[in-house]
Amino acid sequence: MRLDPSTRWRLRIQNTLFLLLFGLLIGLLAWLSVRYPIQADWTAGGRNTLSEASRMLLDRLDGPVRITAYARDNLPLRNGIARLVGRYQRYKPDLTLTFVNPDLLPDRMRELGITADGELYLEYRGRGEKFQQLSEQALTQALYRLGRQQARVVLFLAGHGERKPLGVANHDLGTFGRELEKIGIQPETLDLTTETQIPDTAIVLVIAGPQTPLRTEEIQAIVEYVDRGGHLLWLLEPGDPSGLQELATLLGITVLPGVVVDADTPLLGIKNPAFIPIADYGPHPITESLRSPALLPQAVALDLQPAAGWKADVLLESQLRTWTETGLLDERMQYDPETVERSGPLTVGVALVRPRPGPPVVGAADTQAAASQQRVVVIGDGDFLSNTYLGNGGNLQLGLNIMNWLTLDDTLIVLRPKAAPDIHLDLSDGALALIAAIFFAGVADDAIG
Repeated sequence: MRLDPSTRWRLRIQNTLFLLLFGLLIGLLAWLSVRYPIQADWTAGGRNTLSEASRMLLDRLDGPVRITAYARDNLPLRNGIARLVGRYQRYKPDLTLTFVNPDLLPDRMRELGITADGELYLEYRGRGEKFQQLSEQALTQALYRLGRQQARVVLFLAGHGERKPLGVANHDLGTFGRELEKIGIQPETLDLTTETQIPDTAIVLVIAGPQTPLRTEEIQAIVEYVDRGGHLLWLLEPGDPSGLQELATLLGITVLPGVVVDADTPLLGIKNPAFIPIADYGPHPITESLRSPALLPQAVALDLQPAAGWKADVLLESQLRTWTETGLLDERMQYDPETVERSGPLTVGVALVRPRPGPPVVGAADTQAAASQQRVVVIGDGDFLSNTYLGNGGNLQLGLNIMNWLTLDDTLIVLRPKAAPDIHLDLSDGALALIAAIFFAGVADDAIG
């Protein structure tokens, strides 16, 4: 077919217009894809999509959230963090993620207490919290704690030489108290020499090493508080003079004589044998996220025989080559099985729960667990939270986890894990032989061809 010049020009114009319109359409689609991104999660169970609970929480956070990941230049680690945080960023655009190499900012690491590669620090409305466990459950829980409107009051017993929650002395808990304020927990003191009872506004009572005996009325007030369902953190010390034997009996706890010492501490560069490292934690919500060992100076061991109604879990346990030394702490000390000394491993921290005997504590979380469960933690040491030793290992994170558990924040948002399909293919020996025969037959056919 012969085309005259005019027909050729019309075809060229048509082709040019088609290409221009086609290019315009592609450009428009590209602009729309940037302006209105569409994403789809095709994984089984939607494993790359935020749960409804997390999305509802992000809706309530009406300000920007900043996440700083203190991770070295480890590409797999950074990619894992970016994937997790990216789920939140797709739903909340003003949530930002910044990577920082911790080796370049050692002073900042010490200030924040960052101890692990890949640890995240969250900031929201002047509050901050750090965590190590890279999961939606952990990140959503941390965001919830930062976003809650009303601070929870935790009362620290005072009037008997206890560690002060905002004190600056080496033995005080001022640094820990300021960390509690960052996550919405307000530490206050309670002097039972002037108060007649423990107010119901307290969600947790903390007994941190009294140095003088408590009066009978004070002991009775504490026992009544526990009797009616109050949550308690009890930090014991060697030679405790408080006289709280009635409370110990109520909980089923006996303090063993002596101080826990560890024969292996010189191998770890620790000169004082009474400074025991806790590397193996018990399976419990308080300790499941801990990655660094805690250091307990001058701890006492606990003999646990839970009273009726209580369920107990061991949180902290000393190493095998430890014992309760009742003599002088010098280079000549050794375990004497002929005395009251006990050999390791020894229990130095426990968590107890029971059905709540009284009404819910005012200000408690609005969950079934908060309405029905009473929680108590007893640690055979208070120094690990002091201004002197808080920065050692996992001490700070352990203390924060204890407080979060006692204030029932571990039950506020429960995210069900999204199960992956079975990715394993199990074949019989005959099936494997058949597949191998087909493969080799194909290879031989290609070689012949």
